[in-house]
Amino acid sequence: MKNSEYIYQIYNLKHGYHTQPVLEIDRLEIRQATIAGLVGPNGSGKSTLLKLLGFIDKPSQGDILFKGKPAQPFSDAVRFQVTLLNQEPYLMKRTVFQNISYGLRLRGNKGDCREQVYEALSWVGLSEDFSRRQWYELSGGEAQRVALAARLALKPQVLLLDEPTASVDAASAQRIRDAASRARREWGTTLLIASHDWQWLYEICDDILHLFRGRFFGTGQENILFVGPWKPDNDGNWTKELADGQILKVSQPPPNIKCDIKSDANAAAVIDSDAFVISTTPERHSGCDHTLQGIISRLILEKSTQNIIVTLLAGNLPITAKLKQEDVCKSGLYPGKNVFVHYNSRSAEWF
Repeated sequence: MKNSEYIYQIYNLKHGYHTQPVLEIDRLEIRQATIAGLVGPNGSGKSTLLKLLGFIDKPSQGDILFKGKPAQPFSDAVRFQVTLLNQEPYLMKRTVFQNISYGLRLRGNKGDCREQVYEALSWVGLSEDFSRRQWYELSGGEAQRVALAARLALKPQVLLLDEPTASVDAASAQRIRDAASRARREWGTTLLIASHDWQWLYEICDDILHLFRGRFFGTGQENILFVGPWKPDNDGNWTKELADGQILKVSQPPPNIKCDIKSDANAAAVIDSDAFVISTTPERHSGCDHTLQGIISRLILEKSTQNIIVTLLAGNLPITAKLKQEDVCKSGLYPGKNVFVHYNSRSAEWF
């Protein structure tokens, strides 16, 4: 693929605060007009990465190319072309109209910008009359929609969203999701979305990027097992009792992974979603040496593969598995159904 087809190219990036490393990315390329989801636990570096891609911060080391060329924070090459929406909206102490038109004025629009402001408001489900409201008259969901409208008014090439629906009501969350998707559909805007709303991400994203402790890991569909303390069994595995008394079993970490068996502070066991087999009977499947019982909490259609992502709870442990649509239909799986999940404890990797 030609460099011009990439909106971002990252090489040998390292970033930290003071002496604390936060991100280490050898290579990342994001195609133009695509939607990429960022998943990972809190503290994994998602927000830091979005700030770097928004050219708000400069990486400690490495290169970030924008449309094939180096770009610096707040430079003309990226200003107004890349915009970031944070979880907590920041609005100036002005009217809604003045907040939305502010970026247009900075960009040099000196004429009447009512049309752009009203169009942006309509995208997030707010009327023209709403533009006269003051910043302090807005609810949390309304403030987030206004903040998004201010970015949409610029028709950016890249829209970065950091947990955009985490602190808003259901109606506002849906408006935000719809407006973001529409920007890609109508303008070819590239979207990068950090969110714990996995269902939304799997429905709309072309790629899912999994950040874990500042590094990209797998496909975003892995099960990261932070639970501890562990206990050894007679077969050399490590085990953990779940809240309902069931036993989770994984292989012990290799010698190069430092992990205290009494805690989970320094390492995590990871099992890919493809490693699990779900059935409605307890009979163990071929190649599996351990079984847990759980209840299905969610079924999600994965856009890119048309597979079904199944989330279930075994005790207090959430498990994500990937199944083909025909297997889900054949087994009659649905949210609330009790199932058995089988896997090979040796499939666990340590990170």
